[in-house]
Amino acid sequence: MEFGFRFAERKDTALILQFIRELADYEKMLHEVVADEGTLEEWIFDRKKAEVIFALEDGREVGFALFFHNFSTFLGRAGIYLEDLYVRPEYRGRGYGKALLKKLAALAVERGCGRLEWWCLDWNRPSIDFYLSLGAEPMKDWTVYRIAGETLQNLAR
Repeated sequence: MEFGFRFAERKDTALILQFIRELADYEKMLHEVVADEGTLEEWIFDRKKAEVIFALEDGREVGFALFFHNFSTFLGRAGIYLEDLYVRPEYRGRGYGKALLKKLAALAVERGCGRLEWWCLDWNRPSIDFYLSLGAEPMKDWTVYRIAGETLQNLAR
């Protein structure tokens, strides 16, 4: 069994969407996915606002990480924000999730970033335990706020 990584290319747009939908289904949020191939292609490959790395087993994509750079004014440097991390169920328990996080950590260090961060759903105990085992720390005293959809449109007016 050969393990590896590769960055997504434009031709992978349908596969990226498939992974996003699989993750959303796992998170019981499939009904919230409105992304389509055209939108993903524009924002990932034309506008270059996100990147995707695939975990490979014998050349086959078994997991993915979608991430982008954010910025910390306190650190004075960029960080990497991990939006999605997903390994297909039949490949879990083989180290792919940890390998993807290690790859992102190495990429953050290589790019001079100050941190790697992500969100996790409160009910997702297996993932929380996994992240804690890697030394990740939950951010206490912080609440995520979001403005989207019609509320975003109204605020922009």
